[in-house]
Amino acid sequence: MQTRRSFLKFGAGAAAVGALAPLTVSANSSDVKWDEEHEIIIVGSGFAGLAAAVEAGKLGAKDIVIFEKLGVYGGNSTLNAGQACFANTDLQKQLGIEDSAELMVQDQLKSGRGYASEELLRHSAELGPYIYQLTKDCGCIYRDHIINTGGTSATRSHQVIERSGAGFIRPMLKTARGYGVKTKIRHKFEHLITAKDGTVLGIQVRKGYHFGHEDSGKLINVRAEKGVLIATGGFGANVSFRQALDPNLGSEVGCTNARGATGDGLIAMIAEGAMPVHLSFIQSGPWASPDEGGFGYGAGFSLYNFPHSVAIDRNTGQRFMNETADRKTRADLEVQRRDKDGKPNPALLITPKHEAKKDPSMANVLKYNVAWEFDSVEAIAKHFDVPVKPLKKQIEDWNTYVKAGEDLQFGKRMNMSTGIYLTAPFIVQRLWPKVHYCQGGIQINAKAEVIAAKTGEKIPGLYAAGEVSGGVHGVSRLGGCSTPECMAFGVTAARSIMKA
Repeated sequence: MQTRRSFLKFGAGAAAVGALAPLTVSANSSDVKWDEEHEIIIVGSGFAGLAAAVEAGKLGAKDIVIFEKLGVYGGNSTLNAGQACFANTDLQKQLGIEDSAELMVQDQLKSGRGYASEELLRHSAELGPYIYQLTKDCGCIYRDHIINTGGTSATRSHQVIERSGAGFIRPMLKTARGYGVKTKIRHKFEHLITAKDGTVLGIQVRKGYHFGHEDSGKLINVRAEKGVLIATGGFGANVSFRQALDPNLGSEVGCTNARGATGDGLIAMIAEGAMPVHLSFIQSGPWASPDEGGFGYGAGFSLYNFPHSVAIDRNTGQRFMNETADRKTRADLEVQRRDKDGKPNPALLITPKHEAKKDPSMANVLKYNVAWEFDSVEAIAKHFDVPVKPLKKQIEDWNTYVKAGEDLQFGKRMNMSTGIYLTAPFIVQRLWPKVHYCQGGIQINAKAEVIAAKTGEKIPGLYAAGEVSGGVHGVSRLGGCSTPECMAFGVTAARSIMKA
């Protein structure tokens, strides 16, 4: 039932976020015909949603449902590189790596450039060891190698053996179902259903939905006994929405996200009065390749090889950045690589095959023409039209930095490059950023409760976790930090709902 009040609320939301905002329903519970009722409703089956389902199951919830709008589970979470930054783990100790939650928080605050939430970052980092163990208890298996992601002062990115987010999703989905969690695909979240006092009562979903056919399926109303968790992810695949926030991110810019990352949950919560924060902080991945679509194989290849490789400007044959700086720093520098006419001239990541072959991604980037093998510096220069003398000098200089353990050009942390000299044969991949992560979203507190814009107080019955929430990371998110944050606030939301 749509009242005049809810129509006016929709109008205000549309003015703020565009005509894509869905209607909200404001009604007493007696005014709504409920088609289903569940103890806990979770919208989205990615890291946040599944972590919440597992935790709620552990805490004794008996009737949990997960709604997923696509035909497969996991959403955007399945497409990442299977990495999660945890501090002070047993694996770090085995490898002689000193780290702490405090150090992780400080690294992230620096990357956030004054906009990150210390409270939320600390909450996530301190829950890290619990999340690490939870995933292992679910059956996730980690590699015995920890990756050095950019902008960190300690090596802390743990990676599952699948080197894909699916390595988290499949075990967690199985564990959730073991607790009796109901999982439903092709159920698209349409909007929240609220009482007149603003309390969230439930949601409307489109049952039998097929992506791209917006009128497909049947609308049903689903009541939540204890609470609704929105874990629908970001809006990177919604080109009109992201371009309205950042005019530089139009359709000509690639994107690593799944097609379902259209911001449905975010838009609905804003229309319901939730506080939007940092929406224009949209991050591009500096490890992306322009020679493949989506996230691709190149991301994993470059992530592994950045610490002991060089990124070269094709115009000069010289390095132009610290290859392990934070994402924003690198992406901003990469997008400046242009030819004389101002057209993109993607940089080159040059890595030694003797080290690159230790990572399984090398076979795929070579097989699918995302990277190429060369026997000499001259061959690289000829193929990519790079001035050969400066390139040879740069590689010689780099090898002196490796020997000395100090990068005199850009101050790169060299502990992951010890003894790894840049010698032929070489593997070379092109680099060009792609839209990857939305730091902005709706505001939550450390209990994963959604905050109302009008009052600054929580919206009763409504929780959010993962990329749909904003203000956590600030201007730039460090690599490997979204996975544990999504899971940490999914777990937190479950705890808050069970205590409500």
